[in-house]
Order: sequence, then C-alpha cells, then structure tokens
Amino acid sequence: MSNDVNYFEIGSPDSAVSRAFYQSLFDWEFGEPSMPARYSMINEDRGGMWDTSATGGASWAIFYVQVEDVDAAIGRATDLGATVIIPLVDNGAIEFAHL
Repeated sequence: MSNDVNYFEIGSPDSAVSRAFYQSLFDWEFGEPSMPARYSMINEDRGGMWDTSATGGASWAIFYVQVEDVDAAIGRATDLGATVIIPLVDNGAIEFAHL
C-alpha cells in the first residue's frame, strides 16, 4: 500500500471565498452544495468542502491517507506525538480515525 492521500475535506465558514480561492489556486471544480448538509464535491470525487457557517464557523482540513493497517497507523502516530480526536471507526465500508 502506498500511504497516499485518497480523499480530503475542507471546512470553511465562507464557502464562496474558499471556493474562489481553491479554484484560482488549483483549478479545482466544485459541484453544487448538497442540502441541508452544505457539502460540495471537489473534482468529482477527490474531495469535498463543508460550509461550516451554520455549525459554528470552524475552518479545518482533513486528509484521508490509505494505509494497510489503520490501528497500527494510529499507534505509530500517537507514539510520534499525535492526539487522537476521533478514535478508530469501522463503518463497514472503511476504517478511519482523526488525529
């Protein structure tokens, strides 16, 4: 397994400004936001952007890295000083955690 970033999400309280910024910087194409979630797909299915204006207005970025063993990667990350924000989740389709 290559440990590649295979998906990303961006949270922005001003999605119009963020959309314009990332379109200008990377030539990303954004889909129309879904309602009521306010989530726009980026470059079809490479990533997404949340409009966080209705949920506290936080700005953040999450990168999903595909690894062979999620639990082992969490252990290695915490050994290196990471903090686990969301512990291991197995939703049946994927396993993930937020560090």
